Amino acid sequence: MQRPAILWQKMATLESKPSASQPEEGSLSPASKRVWIFSAWLDLLVGCGAWSAPLLFLTVLVAPSKTAEWSFAFYFLALLFNYPHFMATIYRAYHSYDEFTKYRFFTVHVALLLAAAGVIAHLWYPLLPWIFTLYICWSPWHYTGQNYGLLVMFVRRVGLSPTEGERRALHLAFIASYLMLLFSFQTGASGDALVLSMGLPAKFTLPVRATLAAFFLIATGWALLSLARRSSWKSLLPAAVLASTQFLWFLLPALIELGRGQEVPQTRYSSGILAVLHSAQYLWITSYYQKKEAAAAGKTAWSFLRYQLTLIAGGIALFIPGPWIVSRLFHLDFAASFLTFTALVNIHHFILDGALWKLRDSRISTLLLGSPNKEAATAAEKTEALRPAWQWLAGSTAGARILRVSAVTLLLLWGGVDRLHFYWANVSASLSSLKRAVHLNPDDSSAQVKLARAAEAAGDRDASLEALRQAANVNPGNLSLQQAYARGLIAAGHDADAYALYKLLLQHAPDNVNALVNSGLLAHRLGHDREAIDSWQHAVDADPGQANAQLYLAQSLEQVGEIQAAARHYRAYLQIVAKHPDEHRSEARAVVSSLIKVADADASGQRTAESQKGYRAAIQFAEKLGDPTLQSLALAHQADLQQRLGTNGDAARSWQEALHLDINSGDAGAAAIDWLNYGQFLHSQKQDERLVLACFLKAEELLSNSSVEQLSVVSKSRRDSEARLGLEANPVRARVEPLIAEALSLAASSFSTASHR
Repeated sequence: MQRPAILWQKMATLESKPSASQPEEGSLSPASKRVWIFSAWLDLLVGCGAWSAPLLFLTVLVAPSKTAEWSFAFYFLALLFNYPHFMATIYRAYHSYDEFTKYRFFTVHVALLLAAAGVIAHLWYPLLPWIFTLYICWSPWHYTGQNYGLLVMFVRRVGLSPTEGERRALHLAFIASYLMLLFSFQTGASGDALVLSMGLPAKFTLPVRATLAAFFLIATGWALLSLARRSSWKSLLPAAVLASTQFLWFLLPALIELGRGQEVPQTRYSSGILAVLHSAQYLWITSYYQKKEAAAAGKTAWSFLRYQLTLIAGGIALFIPGPWIVSRLFHLDFAASFLTFTALVNIHHFILDGALWKLRDSRISTLLLGSPNKEAATAAEKTEALRPAWQWLAGSTAGARILRVSAVTLLLLWGGVDRLHFYWANVSASLSSLKRAVHLNPDDSSAQVKLARAAEAAGDRDASLEALRQAANVNPGNLSLQQAYARGLIAAGHDADAYALYKLLLQHAPDNVNALVNSGLLAHRLGHDREAIDSWQHAVDADPGQANAQLYLAQSLEQVGEIQAAARHYRAYLQIVAKHPDEHRSEARAVVSSLIKVADADASGQRTAESQKGYRAAIQFAEKLGDPTLQSLALAHQADLQQRLGTNGDAARSWQEALHLDINSGDAGAAAIDWLNYGQFLHSQKQDERLVLACFLKAEELLSNSSVEQLSVVSKSRRDSEARLGLEANPVRARVEPLIAEALSLAASSFSTASHR
C-alpha cells in the first residue's frame, strides 16, 4: 500500500539514524523544550484540532435546518482556507527554480498526467465518478497523515524519540482509524451518483469496523502512556489532543453509524467541516515553515498577510478560472467541470504534498524540530536562487508590481463572481435568482435543473422543460440529466419524444434499471405491449429487487394470459415489499391486489391450501388498511374458490360479508358486480328465486349511470330471473330491500355441501 501523504512522510518519523546534533532518546535539549509553534492556545486549537468538537457539534445542530446557508458558508470558507491550503503546497514546489527541478517528477510529469485525465473526463463523463471517488476516499487518508505527522513532530519537539514499538503502535492505530471510515464508505449502496461503492454487506463490515475502533483506542492509549513514562502529560498535551482529534474525525462518525444506523455521508465528510479544519491546520504549519525558511535565508520582511493573500489568489486560480473557461469557451458542463478540477487538484495536492514534507529532509527537520544548523540555513539560501524570470516577477520593478497586483485583483474579482453565482443558484434559489445564475453561465447543468424545478413549481412547464433540455444537452454523458429530461417530457405529455430519448439512453446504458422501467411504461402507453414486457423483464434480470418492474411485468403477463408467469412476479413484488415495508407504504392497494392475484394463480393451479392462505392474507391486510372495497374484493375471490370446492355455506358467508362491506365502500360498480355474482350463486344453490331477482334488481339499480355494456349483462340476468318467476316477478320490485335483507341473512346451513372437486 502506498504511504499516505504526510502520514510517514510529512513531519513523520525519523527513520534515519540520529545525527550527532540530535539528542539521545529520553533527553531534553534546550531547543527541544520549545514545544509550541506559535503559542499554546493557537497551536492547541488550530494545529492540534482542539476546536473540532465544538465546530463539529455546531454543524450537527445547524446543517439539517439551514442546508443552503450552511453550504454557502462552507463555500465561502473554502476561499479563505481550503483553496489557500492547496496553493501553499504549489507555492512550496513551484516558487523557486531549485524546488521546481528537485520535484520535477511531481511538478511536471504527474501534473501533465492529471491534466490529461482532466481532458478525458471532460470529454467522457463516465470517468468522472472514478476520479471523484478516488478524491473522496483519499481525502481522509490525507487528513490522517497530517494528524499523525503533527503528533510525531510535537513528540520530537519535547526531545522524545518514540521507540520502534511506540511508533508502530501509533502508526497502525491511525491506519486503523482511516480503514474504519473507509469500510463505512464502502458499506452498502452509495447515496451519491459520483461516489462509487463496493456495496460491502454490513454483516461483514460491522465486526471489522468494531475491531478497528477497539484497536485504535488500545494502541493509541498504550503508546501515549508509554511516552508519558519518559516525559510528562503536560509535554504530551499536543500529542494527546491530536489523538483525540483523530478520534473525533474518524471514529466518532463511524461509531454513530454503528450505534444509530445513520450513514456516513462521504462527500459531506470529505469536503465539509473536516476539510476546513484540515486546511486551517495545514496553513498554520506551512506559514510557520515559510517564516522560518525566510528567516534562515536572511529575509526579514516576510509578511503573513502578504503570504496569505498570495495563497488566496493562487487558490482561486487553481479552482475557479478553469471550469469557467471550459464551460464558456467549449460549452461543456460547468458543474461537471468544477467537480473534475476539484478532484484532480486535490489528488495532485495529495501526491505532491507527500513528496514535499519529510522530516528526514534535513532542512525541514531543522526548521520544524527547532535544532538549527549551518547546513540547513545554507540550503534555505540556496533554494532562493531563482531564474531571471522568477526574479523579475518577484522583484520590485513597476512592471512586476503592476502584473502581480492586476493578477491578484482579477482573481479576487473572479472569486467574487463565482461566489455570487453560487449564492444565486444554491442559497437564494428563487426563480429570479436562478435565472440570473443561468444567465451568468447557461452551461451549468446544476443551475439549469434547479431552474427547471422552480419553473415547474411556478406553473411554467415550458420553461421547466427548456431548462431540462439545456441541462441534458450540455452533458450528454450524464444519465441522470438525460432521465430528468425524459421525465420532463413525460410530464409535458410528449410520450413519443420521451420514448425515443429512453431508447437512445439504453443504447449507452442497456442495464440502467430506471430507464428500462420507464421505457417499458412508455412502450405500454404507446401500444407496444410486447416491447414493454421485454423491457421490464430486462429490468428484473438486471435488478431482481426492482419492485416496480416486478409489478408492471406481472400485470402485463396477466393481461396476455400468462397467469402462472405473472404470479411469479407478483410473489417477487410481495417479497420485496415485505423486506422494505417503509419504502412501499403508499402501495397498499397494489399489495392487496397482488396477494389476490397470487391466490388466484394458486387456485387455478390446484394449490388449494396456498390459495386459501393467500386470500386470508389479502382480507386481513385490507382490513388492517381500512379499505372495505379491497376487503370485499378479496372476500369475493375467496367465495368463488369456496364455491368451486363445494363448501357453499362458507361461500355464502364470504359473499354476505363482502356485500355488507360494499354498503360502506361507496364503490357502486364493485358493489353491483358482487350483487350480480351473489344472485347467480343463490340461483345455483336453488334458493328462493325472489331473492335471486332482488339481487339482480339491486345490481341494476347501482349500475343505472354506467355504460350500456356493463348494464346489459345485469339486465339479461334480471330478465332470465323474471322469466323463471313469471307473474310472481312484479311483486318483487315493490319489496327489493326486505328481500335483499333476507338474502343477506341466509344461514350457512341452508346451502348444500358438495363433494370436493
